[in-house]
Amino acid sequence: MKTLALFRHAKSDWSDARARDFDRPLNERGQRGALAMGEHVRDSGRRFDRVIASPAVRVAETIEWASKAWNRVFPVEWDRRIYLASSATLMDLLRELPGDPGSVLMIGHNPGLEDLIFDLVPDDGSSPLRDVVEAKFPTATFAVLELDVARWADVDANCARLVDLTRPRDLDPALGPQPHG
Repeated sequence: MKTLALFRHAKSDWSDARARDFDRPLNERGQRGALAMGEHVRDSGRRFDRVIASPAVRVAETIEWASKAWNRVFPVEWDRRIYLASSATLMDLLRELPGDPGSVLMIGHNPGLEDLIFDLVPDDGSSPLRDVVEAKFPTATFAVLELDVARWADVDANCARLVDLTRPRDLDPALGPQPHG
């Protein structure tokens, strides 16, 4: 059994239309969301043997803000392949993990993270939280999957159960969807 936690970067700032996508920082709501999710993960007592992340600015800042809540800095392995990766690329990355850690935290982007959940978790009703992901996997969402594999090299479609899903709005309604107007 392996544990995979997925953490989508927090809300990014779109105010500078000239900024490259890779270089977009978090906005103020994103900072609050990353901090709140960091507190949630800290309070859950979850530990990770390895943390791998996209090197995009919004991911690095998500980790920075979440780490403030965790009150510790995690050694992060930056992997550019995670940046805007497809589910297939993310699955390959998991299969290639050296050292066969028991638990991994991957921090990255949609649609890749969401699609990875759809590929790993069967659509058979065994993981009711999968329906929540189908509705939306918003920024700063944290998901935990249990994979029925002995080694990461064995990761394949339909090998997981989605056992926990926390969205920022679950922690603070002010971090949920904002009314347009």
